[in-house]
Amino acid sequence: MSNDSTDTFKDVSIIVGVSGSIAAYKAADLVSKLKQAGADVHVVMTRSAKELVGPMTFHSLSMNPVLTDLFPEGGSDKPYHIDLVDRADLMLIAPATANVIGKLSAGIGDEILSTTALAAYDMPIIFAPAMNVRMYQNPLVQRNIRNLEDAGFIQIEPEEGYLACGYTGKGRMAEVESILAVVEETISGSRGVERRYPKLK
Repeated sequence: MSNDSTDTFKDVSIIVGVSGSIAAYKAADLVSKLKQAGADVHVVMTRSAKELVGPMTFHSLSMNPVLTDLFPEGGSDKPYHIDLVDRADLMLIAPATANVIGKLSAGIGDEILSTTALAAYDMPIIFAPAMNVRMYQNPLVQRNIRNLEDAGFIQIEPEEGYLACGYTGKGRMAEVESILAVVEETISGSRGVERRYPKLK
């Protein structure tokens, strides 16, 4: 991030979606750095992500409740994910698994992350894929990624290198600093994104 990042992120509310990839541990560092930069960070997690990093970790780092269930106990006058979207400026999905990418490409919302992302259609949505190289190269996954990009989503392409599964290739989630740079550029408008985002004006 640049030296002026604190001004860029000040008063910006960001939803961070964490899905079930081993790269979920990087999301903890991502949330921490966004918070330090002045952003108001709210984390939503899939059930698979909870198996890798506990919600309490993100609660401690973001200082906000972490949403893990579409229908939490006790209910609410307003669906939690809709209320969250109403107050947010930008959504970041990191890591984004092939499963989540496929759901969003098909317009499927069957858990807290995908449902939140579908409701967030009028704000910037950035996603950082993370998966095995063979999965990332699958034509179906590439088609789903193109569908999201055509809909205005911003992909931060994965990097090449050694993967947790033992393979070497493209599929490793981009480094935290690279993701933060894209988020910062999106907020400042320097990416020249075609869609208009009134909340970030």
